[in-house]
Amino acid sequence: MKSLTILYFFFTAAVLARIGTELRCQCIKTHSTPFHPKYIKELRVIESGPHCANSEIIVKLVDGRELCLNPKEKWVQKVVELFLKR
Repeated sequence: MKSLTILYFFFTAAVLARIGTELRCQCIKTHSTPFHPKYIKELRVIESGPHCANSEIIVKLVDGRELCLNPKEKWVQKVVELFLKR
């Protein structure tokens, strides 16, 4: 019974930790230097909502880094458009 209680506690903590990370903005700061879309491996667009007042664009580059881009910048809009045409 004791091990079941401990297991339940850890499972609940893991679920709450996952929920906590999803209910906030993912981007603290945005990358401002333009770059070519060929370096983008993945692109995610997260619309604004109760978790975050801002729309967010997160790209994963071919070298493994993740960057947040400002969706209001013209070059970012062009990069997203080019990436979606692939």
